[in-house]
Amino acid sequence: MDTKKLNYFSGIILSIFISLHLFNHFYSVFGILHHIHLMNALRMVYRNAFIESILLLAVFVQIISGFRLLKKRKKINLSGFKKLQIWTGIYLSIFLIIHLLAVFVGRYYLHLDTNIYFGVAGLNVFPFNLFFIPYYSLAIISVFGHVASIHQSKAERSFIGLNPNRQAIIIVCFGIIFTGVILFGLTNHFHGLKIPKEYNVLIMK
Repeated sequence: MDTKKLNYFSGIILSIFISLHLFNHFYSVFGILHHIHLMNALRMVYRNAFIESILLLAVFVQIISGFRLLKKRKKINLSGFKKLQIWTGIYLSIFLIIHLLAVFVGRYYLHLDTNIYFGVAGLNVFPFNLFFIPYYSLAIISVFGHVASIHQSKAERSFIGLNPNRQAIIIVCFGIIFTGVILFGLTNHFHGLKIPKEYNVLIMK
């Protein structure tokens, strides 16, 4: 299988997982307990050695194949959306590596449940939120930016009077709004989420 196909199929696998993951985060709008309940249901699907191995393999295949494709691509005459695809891909690659390392350290070294409290401790405590709010926001927006750039390059028809460029712009705008909604949920409607004491190690307490 060539690099392009490897990138495509690993991207499909990751897209499914990321969609479920972001929907789970969106569900925090209805309350943290609802988020945890949905997370536990989803974990029954992906929290096993087989599925996790596939996801990990997909991450590394996506990153390696993505950089190989980037090396083959000429740097001249790139459209705005092609540049967006490159930069969002680079950011997501870095984010995924850091995110995976953090999860494995939390799970196997700190022996913590890597649930919402693990993920959003930094979002809800000053001054850590000065870093984590843009860090997470850019990751979510990058997902939509990456999807938008791919859609723009693949779409061939207008939809309800919108050409592929405008469709892609709408996807990015939706991603920005969706990011705000997720932050609204993960910060307990901007009132701050109380972090259980066992997670204080993450915020140096």
